[in-house]
Amino acid sequence: MVNQVYKALTIAGSDSGGGAGIQADLKTFQELRVFGMSALTAVTAQNTLGVQGVYPLSVEAVEQQIESIGTDLGADAVKTGMLFNADIIQAVAKKVKQFGWRRLVVDPVMIAKGGAPLLQEAAVSALKTHLLPLAMVATPNIPEAEVLTGMKIRTLEDRQEAAKQLHKIGVTYVVIKGGHDDVENAAVDLLYDGREFSYFKGARIETRHTHGTGCTFAAAVTAELAKGRSVHEAIKTAKAFIQAAIENELGIGNGHGPTNHWAYRQKWMS
Repeated sequence: MVNQVYKALTIAGSDSGGGAGIQADLKTFQELRVFGMSALTAVTAQNTLGVQGVYPLSVEAVEQQIESIGTDLGADAVKTGMLFNADIIQAVAKKVKQFGWRRLVVDPVMIAKGGAPLLQEAAVSALKTHLLPLAMVATPNIPEAEVLTGMKIRTLEDRQEAAKQLHKIGVTYVVIKGGHDDVENAAVDLLYDGREFSYFKGARIETRHTHGTGCTFAAAVTAELAKGRSVHEAIKTAKAFIQAAIENELGIGNGHGPTNHWAYRQKWMS
């Protein structure tokens, strides 16, 4: 008897350094035993020191990749990452609707760890208008949530209000991650489901090796949703996955090094 193969699609940019983007997504899918597929939106030249170049693909190229997946393999869950511009965002939203993909995780990638912009300013409106209303889950960090809502986020109450605003846009489940918070000993992610708030707490690790944490977290959520897990279950696993990835650092590169994508499997799945 053949075991069921769960499939996840990432629509995002490439990270030549291997710590973020589709490389991080595919590694995470594989570690969580989900078959990973990709549609590339842009090629970046980057390493742990920063982004040296961004080379977006044409809208036609992005659409054709997604079409190839949707008409043959299909996807149990889909994640979006770096989409770069408004035209690509609208094209991705059109394809998501075309194939009826409901388990959509939107990671609104805007700025690289070193500060380089990865989303054009004009694309923010397209993200809010076309893609976020289709999202089952959105996973902004605090700076991204500030851009999407236009408000300053300083307190837990601010995060709660931002989550409510993003839910009104159409996101079913809003996760505002706590990595950029000022809490010294903990990183607390907030989840809002339109009715109540839930919190997922992890120890704060002092390390510079955090490149790709957002991509990896969202990819883990996507992988678990592809298996049919509930959103709460998916976020719980994703939190444990990224916690292990940060705690067991690889220590490579001269800047913001990548996280350890196989740490969770070594700790919990072997």
